[in-house]
Amino acid sequence: MPQNIIITGGAGFIGSHVVRLFVNKYPNYNIVNLDSLTYAGNLENLKDIAEKSNYFFEKADIRDADLLQSLFEKYKPAGVIHLAAESHVDRSISNPIEFVTTNVVGTVNLLNAFRAHSDMQNGRFYHVSTDEVYGTLGDEGKFTETTPYSPNSPYSASKAASDHFVRAYHETYKMSVVISNCSNNYGSHHFPEKLIPLMINNIKNNKSLPVYGKGENIRDWLFVEDHALAIDIIFHNGRNGETYNIGGNNEWKNIDLVKKLCEIMDRKLGRAAGESEKLITYVTDRAGHDFRYAIDASKLMNELGWAPTVAFDEGFEKTIDWYLANEEWLTNVTSGAYKHYYADMYGAG
Repeated sequence: MPQNIIITGGAGFIGSHVVRLFVNKYPNYNIVNLDSLTYAGNLENLKDIAEKSNYFFEKADIRDADLLQSLFEKYKPAGVIHLAAESHVDRSISNPIEFVTTNVVGTVNLLNAFRAHSDMQNGRFYHVSTDEVYGTLGDEGKFTETTPYSPNSPYSASKAASDHFVRAYHETYKMSVVISNCSNNYGSHHFPEKLIPLMINNIKNNKSLPVYGKGENIRDWLFVEDHALAIDIIFHNGRNGETYNIGGNNEWKNIDLVKKLCEIMDRKLGRAAGESEKLITYVTDRAGHDFRYAIDASKLMNELGWAPTVAFDEGFEKTIDWYLANEEWLTNVTSGAYKHYYADMYGAG
């Protein structure tokens, strides 16, 4: 009998890559994609597997505790991979309570549903988090799994709180859990409010390229498909109660990343060298903007044998090529037309 695995936020950027990997790799699993289809949830991301016999979709908001209880009673999942979250820092600054109710209360609702309807000791609750819970770094050093939490935005504070609740359920109720904290992801199907798809879309349409401050902030970038592979390995082989950091060992200043993007886009669009760089506009820095993130992923590499498989230059080119080749997807997202896909597929609003 197939095991049921619930993946929350499976219509989002990272979630869609994880759902696709699990549906295709594990035919003995029934993969239940649980997503509320907020602005960043797009079922068009999963059109290629929508008809697979081991794929199921449930439209549900993790803030709705009663609905979660009924769904967990229905599926009695052997595992949960929890990716559903409000994740855009700028939105958290303008509307913090939305991040508290989704990221904190929603996570606790999931933990309660798993506790009530699943085998807590032999199942697995996997909470996917962010490196932003650790705060900010100076010029040296990297985040490890023992770095003290020091969140600086409402978003990172909400993720830190949810991490602590998952650990508390492990200690208090002996729930089998794992947590991962990952660096910035890039790749296909990324909602275009995020840096890389935003810049690609704006360059393509000759719009300004807004860069915070002087663009000196540093981020560690990881190809999203490598993140999905790490999630697969941690879900199946990670030690109970442990945290694993996932990173690409690939640090870039924001301004250098944008300039590299401009250079590649000029080449691919047949523009003169340096043309797209003229679109760069420096804007007022984000409030509480962390200076630098960098991940030490040696625990994951040494214990579970994971390592990034896609070099940054290769992944960056693949990412740009995907957005240029999928103009209809990008148009649907930026226009809001993607929201009609659910109604067309499932006959509901």
